[in-house]
Amino acid sequence: MKRPDKGPGHEDKIAAIGVRLRRWVSFHGIAINVEPDLSHFQAIVPCGVVDPRYGVTSLVDLGLPVTMADVDLALRQAFIEVFGDTAARLPEATA
Repeated sequence: MKRPDKGPGHEDKIAAIGVRLRRWVSFHGIAINVEPDLSHFQAIVPCGVVDPRYGVTSLVDLGLPVTMADVDLALRQAFIEVFGDTAARLPEATA
């Protein structure tokens, strides 16, 4: 469902970041709308955004036909640019 242009300053939500703390442990994650059928979510108010000028979109609706593998690779590369290659610092697994 491609949304019409709503003018400057009116953008649609494409991702969400979640953080939860429980007993001194943090849980966190990210969700990116790659190619969902957005019609399934029409009754949901995303993060309390009730202004009709703002909605939800996806990468495909924005004209970016990417796969989950493409998004995973882009996120991994961006993470490494910011935090460095963490795989090189992980201890080796022991059997």
